Amino acid sequence: MDIAAWLRGLGLGQYEEAFRANDVDAEVLADLTAEDLIGLGIVSIGHRRKLLAAIAALRAGSMSVTTPVTAVPTVTSGSAALAPEAERRQLTVMFVDLVDSTALAARLDPEEMAQVLRSYQSAVAGAIARFEGHVAKYMGDGVLAYFGYPRAHEDEAERAVRAGLAAVAAVHSLASADGDTLAARVGIATGPVVVGELIGEGAAREETVVGDTPNLAARLQTMAAPGTVVISARTRELIGGLFVLTELGMQILKGFPVPVRPWRVVGEGAAESRFEALHGAGLTPLVGRDHEIGLLLEHWERAKEGDGQVVLLGGEPGIGKSRLLRALRGRLENEPHTALSHYCSPHHQTSPLYPVIGHLERAAGFAADDPAATRLDKLEALLALSTEHVAGVAPLLAALLSLETDARYPPLDMSPHRQKERTLEALVDQVLGLATRRPVLALYEDVHWADPTSLELLDLLVDRVQGAPVLVLITFRPEFVRRWTRYAHVTPLTLSRLSRRQGAAMVARLSGGKALPPAVLDQIVAKTDGVPLFVEELTRTVLETNLLRDE
Repeated sequence: MDIAAWLRGLGLGQYEEAFRANDVDAEVLADLTAEDLIGLGIVSIGHRRKLLAAIAALRAGSMSVTTPVTAVPTVTSGSAALAPEAERRQLTVMFVDLVDSTALAARLDPEEMAQVLRSYQSAVAGAIARFEGHVAKYMGDGVLAYFGYPRAHEDEAERAVRAGLAAVAAVHSLASADGDTLAARVGIATGPVVVGELIGEGAAREETVVGDTPNLAARLQTMAAPGTVVISARTRELIGGLFVLTELGMQILKGFPVPVRPWRVVGEGAAESRFEALHGAGLTPLVGRDHEIGLLLEHWERAKEGDGQVVLLGGEPGIGKSRLLRALRGRLENEPHTALSHYCSPHHQTSPLYPVIGHLERAAGFAADDPAATRLDKLEALLALSTEHVAGVAPLLAALLSLETDARYPPLDMSPHRQKERTLEALVDQVLGLATRRPVLALYEDVHWADPTSLELLDLLVDRVQGAPVLVLITFRPEFVRRWTRYAHVTPLTLSRLSRRQGAAMVARLSGGKALPPAVLDQIVAKTDGVPLFVEELTRTVLETNLLRDE
């Protein structure tokens, strides 16, 4: 493979020398990450995204055509004996279809149509690979993908929806040989399946996914309008408020004995954080965290006196880090203070200062239909709360938020490196400026997903909050390598699992105070192993089965 020609084909030929100087060949190319691209000197976010998508398409193109795992819309549950390696699991299945492909094939030369299909498949495969789904099979103008097999994540439904939206957008950017814009439609369903069963004989022998879920995804795809994503009710339950959805009403689908309730995905949701989007107002009862809450309140009192504090709150997934912070905010809601909330995302680890941008947009009150001038007005009003020199800071943060400022401020005349330094300094100055009015509670959640620039910002903030009425709370999972522990004003705090007694108390609260049979309670406590999220999910699952009754 000619790397230089590949780069030129993407319109990124300026990076040929950097790839050559770092010995990036075809074998290395397929394994490049966002961090590698930054190391190669590619500072443009747009260029990095374009390269990552093209690399993902290369990976998908090299493995998907021959991938043996397959499923077709007509597969149904059978009674045949399962292969030893077959297993039952929950799977999210996605079907992507090229709209009006039959009419397109009638208009185009076969070679032109083949090129259209290649471009379409590459765009869809790139979107799926970006969210770590698995392209199971290409079926002419259709693409079948799995999320949850062979590789599993904790957020498969969300990944599938994001991949579906990305695939629709990628296909919309393509055009056929006669100039027409292409369109795709997507169906997504989640449910129990059996994966790994062998079907067929000889050379045709292959693994498949057995169950109604692939059939449902295929049916939902047929009812989706061009350029849209339609999901099943179960998928909708799993994504919570992460996306804006439109209910399509009860629908009768061929092959399904009862009507189903599908939803159309409109776009990103407006929830402040992933925790809020997935839990809403129904917070898990807080059990066994009195010591931790007391410790956080003690650090808050010290911060209010001008002795800036930083708490590093670590713990495994589901242990209750975000829930603990919500409890703290509840305790402080009647105290005068300023809360600054920043949330890192697993899907934006290559977007510099993504959590800061999200915070600024929320704090400034940006609306989706605000014109550029209105957004700039709102940004200036926000900055006026923390500085008297708005004109010196606004151009930097406007550039960070991609706001047009030509009519109000001259272009920034500095190198990209200097601009980044000035922006980080301005962001820290904003926190300290707010703290001159009243104490600040600055939350940075899930920094194990933070981009490198956000970590640089935290380096600077942690260093400068000493002597200011600021409490900085930073949450992360165990895989994050702790930083900042050399400072005297930094306190590490690790959340432990619940004891058996605490787990039983949590089950009692979730069940409304009703005592579950001892055998059921013992099973819940044993299987959840003290992780609050697991206690919540398993208890609610047991209660929703309706197998228990009052006596």
